[in-house]
Amino acid sequence: MIDRKSQSTRAAIGSFVGTTIEWYDFYIYGFAAALVFGPLFFTGASPYIATLSAFGTFAVGFFARPLGGLIFGHLGDRMGRKNILVITLVMMGCATALIGLLPTYAEIGFWAPVLLVALRVLQGIAVGGEWGGAVLLAAEHAPKGRQTFFASFAQLGSPAGLVLALLAFRVAGLVDSEVFLSWGWRVPFLVSIALLVVGLVIRLNIEETPEFEAMKKSAQTSAMPAAEVFRDWRSAIFLAMGANTFGIAAVYFYNTFLVTYATQYAGIDRSTILEALFWTAIAQFLFQPLGARISEKMGNEGLFLKICLAGAMLTPYPLFMVVETGNYALIQIGLIVNIIFGAFSYAVIAGYISQIFPARVRYSAISIAYQFCAALAGGLTPVLGTVLAQEFKGEWWPLAVFASALAGVSFVCVSLLDRYRRGELGQRWSGQKSGNEEVEA
Repeated sequence: MIDRKSQSTRAAIGSFVGTTIEWYDFYIYGFAAALVFGPLFFTGASPYIATLSAFGTFAVGFFARPLGGLIFGHLGDRMGRKNILVITLVMMGCATALIGLLPTYAEIGFWAPVLLVALRVLQGIAVGGEWGGAVLLAAEHAPKGRQTFFASFAQLGSPAGLVLALLAFRVAGLVDSEVFLSWGWRVPFLVSIALLVVGLVIRLNIEETPEFEAMKKSAQTSAMPAAEVFRDWRSAIFLAMGANTFGIAAVYFYNTFLVTYATQYAGIDRSTILEALFWTAIAQFLFQPLGARISEKMGNEGLFLKICLAGAMLTPYPLFMVVETGNYALIQIGLIVNIIFGAFSYAVIAGYISQIFPARVRYSAISIAYQFCAALAGGLTPVLGTVLAQEFKGEWWPLAVFASALAGVSFVCVSLLDRYRRGELGQRWSGQKSGNEEVEA
């Protein structure tokens, strides 16, 4: 029998490794959409239309994520966290490997983009079910009072997956452009098979969370958790969606859209911007646990989040100024400074939101909030960024305003969530229960 402390550590590591693999798979699609999917799967279109089409398939994965959140959130609240996480990991790994084997438009014509979209939908469903379970696997195994810090390990999978994805494309990009377009881009997708095996070994050796086991033993599981969430927790769900906006959208604004903006509009070499994003992802990986620890020491996650989001509203302006210079050193410094506030807030938001909901509906609640937000904020951000860059050629300020607005939405919603948790918004905000009664449920 594994003692509770060892199981807490194992659960945190398992959440981290699993989400790293899932986000690696998701990110390599984003990079491929920015770099190769346009000419390979949308042959004959103008570069602008091909890029928009490629990012459109990228967005499809986000629109599938709410479906994954609903399906696997329901199953996770009914059957437990661990088994669902094994299913989502296998689904993501298989879909990603198949993308790496997919024929292009030149080989099978119309069916190439159709199959690409279908596999992207499977990726989206898998991620939709993965995130909530990974957060809860770590948080519900955590020692008392340390849920936010342990939940941040699931969030670490995002920068770690990004680092692996960037490394994979850096290695694949060592070949010349013709070879890269021919088969080099496929290698990062096929590597997912090996990562899947590693993830399965780790996840199969983690126990179910004690909180869910106790709830199951006392027959307190919900028959229809999603319906219960929308009946009793409506305001909390919508505020949680808004609170997640910046953490989700910023990743795809700075790590996906920025690749296209830097290469197509600012004239920066592809390898240069990928190099800068690689070291920025390393910085994010290092800053996130620091942010979670600072928040834990403060004992007020809401206040910590508001400070971080206020800072995030200011940093896009100097970042775009330095991108326009084309100077690598300045771009690197600008990206790292820009990521600090985002890394701090992203580390804390998962644990902060998960503590709002009771265990019987927690998987469904946080998955619905996160994944429905992802469908809009994450899926549309690269597309909207591309449209703004095209409409305001030579002007960076509309893009900086857009990035500030994303942080502003989260700032407002976190502020309202703080008041909601203290019961200060009144009963009309909280379905059938008052805010205080819900937090104590």
